[in-house]
Amino acid sequence: MARTMNPDIRFLFEPGSIAVIGATPDRSKIGNAILRNIIDGGYPGRVYPISPRGGTIEGMTAYKTVSDVRDSIDVACIAVPSPRVFEVVRECSEKGVKYGLIVTSGFSEVGNILEEQRIVHQAKKQGMRIVGPNIFGLYSSSVSLNATFSPGKISGGNLGIITQSGALGLAMIGQAAVSKLGLSAIISVGNKSDIDEADLLSYLETHEETRVILLYVEGIKNGDKLVQCIEEIVSTKPVIFIKAGRSKRGAIAAASHTGALAGSDEVFDHVMRQCGAVRAESIREAFVWCKYLVGNPLPRGENVVIITNGGGAGVLATDACEKYGVKLYDDLESLGKTFSSLIPAFGSTKNPVDITGQATVDNYRQAFKAALAHEKIHSVVGLYCETSRFSAEILAEAIEPGYQAYRKAKKPIIFTLLGGVDTMNYRLLAQQKGIPISDDVYEAVSALGAMYKYHRAKERGQYRVADMEIDTKAVKEVLHGARKEHRLALMSHEANDVVKVSGIYVPRSMQAAALQDAIDRAEEIGYPVAMKVVSKDILHKSDVGGVALDLESRQEVIDAYGAILKNCRIRMPQAHIEGVMISEMVLPGTEMIVGARYDSAFGPIVMAGLGGIYVEVLKDVSFRALPLCREEVMDMITELRSYPLLLGVRGEPKRDIDTLVDTIIKLGAIIRKCPEISDIEINPLVVYEQGMGAKAVDVRIILSKIEDEVRS
Repeated sequence: MARTMNPDIRFLFEPGSIAVIGATPDRSKIGNAILRNIIDGGYPGRVYPISPRGGTIEGMTAYKTVSDVRDSIDVACIAVPSPRVFEVVRECSEKGVKYGLIVTSGFSEVGNILEEQRIVHQAKKQGMRIVGPNIFGLYSSSVSLNATFSPGKISGGNLGIITQSGALGLAMIGQAAVSKLGLSAIISVGNKSDIDEADLLSYLETHEETRVILLYVEGIKNGDKLVQCIEEIVSTKPVIFIKAGRSKRGAIAAASHTGALAGSDEVFDHVMRQCGAVRAESIREAFVWCKYLVGNPLPRGENVVIITNGGGAGVLATDACEKYGVKLYDDLESLGKTFSSLIPAFGSTKNPVDITGQATVDNYRQAFKAALAHEKIHSVVGLYCETSRFSAEILAEAIEPGYQAYRKAKKPIIFTLLGGVDTMNYRLLAQQKGIPISDDVYEAVSALGAMYKYHRAKERGQYRVADMEIDTKAVKEVLHGARKEHRLALMSHEANDVVKVSGIYVPRSMQAAALQDAIDRAEEIGYPVAMKVVSKDILHKSDVGGVALDLESRQEVIDAYGAILKNCRIRMPQAHIEGVMISEMVLPGTEMIVGARYDSAFGPIVMAGLGGIYVEVLKDVSFRALPLCREEVMDMITELRSYPLLLGVRGEPKRDIDTLVDTIIKLGAIIRKCPEISDIEINPLVVYEQGMGAKAVDVRIILSKIEDEVRS
C-alpha cells in the first residue's frame, strides 16, 4: 500500500511566514533566543513576534495576539508556559495557522496526558498540525530558517536529523558543527502528540539537499507507518538510527522523558534491519557514519583491500572488517600481480597489502592508483602509521588527490592516520577540506561497514509479499468457546484446532477426563505417547510438572497420570483440572520456536528461533514486521546463531526449511487476519529432514481483549 504524503508538509519546512509566540526582550528566555536565531539566520519570510505586552522586540514590532496579525501564518513557534498553551493553540487554529511547534514541556512526559490530547484535538478541528510538545524547534536549510534555541549558528549541508529528544538534538547541532557536517534540516518530535517521524520523513525523502537521514528514537507509536516509510526511503538515501531504551532501566527513563514507553529493543532492532535502516550504537558513531556516507560514493561490490605501512594496524583492520561485515578481497594471484612491483620484497601483497614501514609517499600514491584501476577491488581502507620516512603533511600529496580520484570513480576510500601531534593536526585540516579521516581503525572500518549494510539493503530491492489464505470463519468458531467462558488463553486442543485450520500439522491428540479414559486413548493412538495436563488455569504446563513424555506402556500411563495430577495440585492448588491430553509421541528433529503477535509499536510481527525449554535463556530469536516476503523470512532464519543446525551437523541431514518458512508465513496470516488473536506460539515446532515436514508439538494462543479488536 502506497504511503500518502501530507499534502502541505512543505509549509512546515519551507514556511512563507512564522510567528514566535512567547517572544520577549529578555535575552535569557527561550522565546527571545528563537526569535534572534530566526533573524540572525537570514530567514527571508515574514516574522511575527507575539507578546502580550506588544512593543518592540529585537527591532521588530511585536503583536499582542496572533489574531492581531493581518497576514496568514504558516508556522507558529509556541514557547509560553504550559497553562497557556491550549488557549494559544486555539487562537492559532482559528487564525488558520498550518503548523504549531510547541516548545513548551510539562505534558505527557510528566503524566499530563489529557491536556496534551485536548490541545491536539483543538488543533485538528481546524486542520492545524502539532509538532511536540517538548521540542527545541526546527531548522531548515531550504529557507535558512533557524527556529530553535540553539546557542550557535547552524550551517547548511546534506544531513537531515529527526530527534525525539530536544536537549540531545541541540547537542547534535553542536556535534555536526564539530564534525564539519552541514545540516539540511533538524527537527525534534518530543512527545509526538500528533506529527511523528514518518510524517517528517515524507519531506526529507524528496528533499534534494538531504543525502543522509539520522534518527534518534526513544519510543515508537506508529511503527508500521515508520517501517513503510523507511523501506521507501532507503531505495534512494541511507537512514541511520540511534535507539535509546535498550536496557530495562533505560526504557523506564525513556518513558518518563518523552511520555512514550520504549518498545522491545530486540523487536525494534530486527524490524529496522528488515526495512534497511542501519543502527549506530552512539552519537559519535552515528556522526562518523553520516560523514562518510555524505562524502563517499556507495560501493559497487563487496571486495575491500587494506593498504597499510604497519602490519599491526593491518591486523587490527582485518579484525574490524570481520566484526563489521566487510569482505576482504582474497584473490592472492590477482593481488600479487597488482601490488608486487610497488612494494619491497619483504612486504606483503596479501590482503592487508603491507607496503612496510619503509614506504614513501610515492608508494602510497602508486598503491592507491593500482587499487583504483582494479575492476574487482571495490573499496579501499588506507592506513598510515607515522614514521620518520615522511610527515603526515607530505602524505597529503597521496591522500587528497587519491580521495578525489576515488570519488570520481565512485569507489569509497577511507583513511586512518595513527601518530602524534603532526598527524592529528593534518587529520583536522583534512576534515575541514571535507575528507573524512579517522584516528581509530575500528571507527573507520565501522563506517565502511555501515556503507555496506546500506548498499546491501538498497540492492535487495522489493519482493512480492507472501501470504496465505486463512479460513477466518473456522478460526472464529474455535475461539467462540473461550470467549463464552471469558478466557483469554485457549486450551491445548483449541489452539491445535486453530493451527490445523491453517494447514499446520499437529500430532494426533485425544482428551481424557479420567484415568481409564487416558489408558484407552493411549492404546488407541499407539505407544509411545505424551501426556499433558488440561486446565484453563495452567498455561506453562512443564513449569508445574504437567507434562510426561515417551510413555511406552499402560503402567507408565497410570504412573504419569497420578504424578501429573499430584504435581499440579501441589504447585497450583487453585487450578481447575479438566483431565489430560494424550498425544502421539513425535519423532526427534530440530526443535524450533515460531510465533506471531500483535506488537503495540509495529502491529503484527512474526518470530522464529531455536526452540525447546531453554528458549528464554538462550534467546536465539529473530523478529520481522508484517507483511513480508519469503526472502525476508529466510533472512530471519539465516541470521539465527542456530541456523547451522537446520543445515545439518555431525552427519545429520538438512532440515525441511521450506516447511519452516511456510509455517511462519501461516502464523503471520493468522495474526493479520484474525484480530481476535493477540499471540500465537509454537514451541517446539519439530522440523524434520528435508521433504518430511514439521510438527507443532505445543501450541499456545492468547486472545485479544475485546477493546483491542479494532485492528484489522
